[in-house]
Amino acid sequence: MTSPPSTVPIIISASRRTDVPAFYMPWLMARLRAGSATYPNPFNKQPCQVSLRPDDVHSIVFWSKSFRPFLPHMDALDSAGYHYVCHYTITGAPRTLEPRVPDWRVNLEVFRALAGRIGPRRVLWRFDPIVLTDTLDAAYYAARFEMLARALTGYTERCYFSFATYYAKAARRLAAAGVAFRDPPLDERLALVRTLTEMATACGITLLACCQPELAVGNVRAESCVDAGLLAELFPDRPLHAEARPTRPGCGCAASRDIGVYDTCLFGCRYCYATNDDARAAAWHGRHDPSGEQLIPPSSQ
Repeated sequence: MTSPPSTVPIIISASRRTDVPAFYMPWLMARLRAGSATYPNPFNKQPCQVSLRPDDVHSIVFWSKSFRPFLPHMDALDSAGYHYVCHYTITGAPRTLEPRVPDWRVNLEVFRALAGRIGPRRVLWRFDPIVLTDTLDAAYYAARFEMLARALTGYTERCYFSFATYYAKAARRLAAAGVAFRDPPLDERLALVRTLTEMATACGITLLACCQPELAVGNVRAESCVDAGLLAELFPDRPLHAEARPTRPGCGCAASRDIGVYDTCLFGCRYCYATNDDARAAAWHGRHDPSGEQLIPPSSQ
């Protein structure tokens, strides 16, 4: 088991690999009380341990499509001294793409409650990925974006977006669901980006390109989702020296320790790269131990 010493507080990611706020908050809160967690290295499956003591954690970056289960734990997080930001994905996509994600109207209410509690700078809207089809065209996404941006005016300052990257597993999932996706050329993407930029600017929201720097035109910035500069600015009481550690081409994210496990999210999004098998995800979720050191016991995987 690897557990490198921590001399400077680190960033914890919870999580790109699964939806911790939606499905695993009791486990996370138990690990925070215990002061450590174990997660499998996604490449060799070897267990890695990380300290979760408040003094060792600069900040936690949360990612979710439903922060409603997160809200009751905020008092405990705050009283324990944890700093955090929340990436909240709301696309308003149809059930053909996001079969079990809560209704966007509900998510808007939760987003506003979250921003009302911790401020709009710490709740980061994600409008991604954009999956274009013959029916889900540029006009569809422009209308959805404008509706959501207007509803979130004053509740966030940033919106991260991307066009879907069709990894083999994601392409298979989309095809199996009967989604005839298109991978549009750059000029078509840029045309939509310019439209979204105008709408975002009118709502006081900065549009940020995730892992696709070629889309950073006009007022759009290529920005990292684990943004060490933003985290250091938001939480200056702890030192932060996080080097860049990209997770894929075009990524500029700072180094973080992701404590999640792949194939454990239950939302079943057809474009997802983190879940390969919905039945396996349901089975592993059923086997997870809220009091366990690791999200899913190694013997269950």
